[in-house]
Amino acid sequence: MFVNNLNTSMKKFILFATLSIISMYGFGQQKAYKISIIAFYNLENFFDTLDNPKIRDDEFTPKGERNYNSEIYWNKVEKLATVISKIGTDENPEKMSPDGPAIIGVAEVENDTVLTDLVNHPLLKKRGYKIIHFDSKDIRGIDVGFLYNPKYFTPEASAPLFVQLPGGSKDAYYTRDVLWVKGKLDGETVHVYVNHWPSRLGGEERSAPGRAAAALVSKNHSDSIAAVDGEQKVIIMGDLNDDPVSPSLTEVLKAKGKIKDVKPGGLYNPWVEMYKKGYGTLAYQDAWGLFDQIVISYPWLNKNQNGFFFYKQVIFNREFMTENRGRYKGYPMRTWDGNTYRGGYSDHYPTYLVMLKTINQP
Repeated sequence: MFVNNLNTSMKKFILFATLSIISMYGFGQQKAYKISIIAFYNLENFFDTLDNPKIRDDEFTPKGERNYNSEIYWNKVEKLATVISKIGTDENPEKMSPDGPAIIGVAEVENDTVLTDLVNHPLLKKRGYKIIHFDSKDIRGIDVGFLYNPKYFTPEASAPLFVQLPGGSKDAYYTRDVLWVKGKLDGETVHVYVNHWPSRLGGEERSAPGRAAAALVSKNHSDSIAAVDGEQKVIIMGDLNDDPVSPSLTEVLKAKGKIKDVKPGGLYNPWVEMYKKGYGTLAYQDAWGLFDQIVISYPWLNKNQNGFFFYKQVIFNREFMTENRGRYKGYPMRTWDGNTYRGGYSDHYPTYLVMLKTINQP
């Protein structure tokens, strides 16, 4: 039997509502903080039931080999809403509003229709999540998207960033665009890049140049902004189809796994040590991978600042999201087992970062 080794302390890490006021010890003295949750979730083949002749979505239609229908679709919506409704809200005080993530990057979505149905589900509707989405040229028609709670985040600009695949790296001509969003997080400017890098189909080595090309898109774009406006608070998130120790992260993004090694202009990858200890967000052939990462820039690391700073990284793993039988026992409970509807959530666990901001007290 394959069992995820997420430890008990991680599961019990106490989080209050996004941007709620808390008191914490561990920074030398008691202080009050605001919290912001920054999350990413691969939604695993989140298609509607309609046939789109421009993409390869036939299998996700009522006449397709999966017999995909409205009943399955709405069950999928409910499952995803259930997970998102719980991210970052565990053990809230009774009088706190469990608002969850301020920002959620998502992957494997067909269009804005499915995202609209998701945010309007009764479990999420009261939060008022808004959507930013652009169609890409991915042959399967799966894109990335951006959800935000307008109480905490105000978008100012957004654009799809094209990823040019190098010749021979993949059979397909196109992959997912990178979604760039600039906005104010509780009044503070941040730049978010939502990614879904090319898969390892065809072999990890052969496909690696495609992921390196995708990694450069976020890096080059953020570097160009920094050259004009100075160093920014940057978040590079997504299903990277690579682990934290892969060359796309260590050589292209040059992300460091230890805070002390990050210099101005550099990136910090909080998932390196977790990966080395055996934690993961998806499983293949009884081995964990940690593809779902959120990488941040140097300005997030200073705890003595007026804005938000990085506090903690979390893989959101719960027992109800974990497969309890069959060949995938111990894995994230997936939506599909081949062409059979399993009724799970996703074959990836979500990840999130906890950001804190000191509240000035009288």
